[in-house]
Amino acid sequence: MDKVFIIGGTTYDHIVHLPTLPPAIPHTIHQAVFHEATGSTGSGKALALKKMGIESSLYSLLGDDVYGRQIIQHLKDEGVVFYYDFDPAGTERHINLMDADGGRISIFVTQSSEKPLMNFQLIEDQILQSDLLVLNIIAYCKVLAPMAKASGKPVWTDLHDYTDQNPYHEPFIEASDVIFLSSDNLPDYRRTMQELMDKSKQLVVCTHGKNGSTALTSEGEWIEQQAYNLVPMVDANGAGDNFFAGFLWAFLQQKPLSECMKYGSICGALCVGSKQLVHEELSVEKLGVLW
Repeated sequence: MDKVFIIGGTTYDHIVHLPTLPPAIPHTIHQAVFHEATGSTGSGKALALKKMGIESSLYSLLGDDVYGRQIIQHLKDEGVVFYYDFDPAGTERHINLMDADGGRISIFVTQSSEKPLMNFQLIEDQILQSDLLVLNIIAYCKVLAPMAKASGKPVWTDLHDYTDQNPYHEPFIEASDVIFLSSDNLPDYRRTMQELMDKSKQLVVCTHGKNGSTALTSEGEWIEQQAYNLVPMVDANGAGDNFFAGFLWAFLQQKPLSECMKYGSICGALCVGSKQLVHEELSVEKLGVLW
């Protein structure tokens, strides 16, 4: 079985639910439903892949603090193989304002160090022991991008709400073979996808939230996939990471790309029915029922 190594991305999130996102004028919100949970892209992908039976491990930075310890315990309880170093800056934390339709404003109240001390030997060992690498666009992962590329292993990355020609993303684009991204900030997502493909990528996948997703293959084939409405909306955090994980699970089963897109869409749709990054009922069996 293929082993996946996920590099970067654990946070502790304070998630506030509002009927609508606040307007850009000063005002007071007197009461709001909220919860706290493990967050970020590495956690979401690792938790989803674990529930689908994919052998994987996660490396990340977090603080030696109450938030970091809660993340460590949560991932341990879920059976995720988790390697980490402590960041002197503490655990990265976000406040996510969510509306009833899944819209989000993310506020980074603390951030990870960009160039912390990391156990490079541990990271290199995990890279060598793995068959596929997921390189997340966390600042401290920039220094790991050349190591991932030099390994010769397939490298997948998720650019999230990428903007055209953003220099921050270039090290991750350069290192990757397969790219996922969102069309949220793209005036012409097909043009952007083609430009990324022209950089010798094997596959580019772009998600559009409720409007589905689009893939572009190296052979020039465009694949469109609808979004699904499977469960009532609870919290949209993690939907993109679940799409990524569902697609990757199907890809590792050597399913056609059209089916990979559908499995990704199913996983993303299921995710929004939970307050956690991954729906509690996610499993290969559940995917079979929803298929």
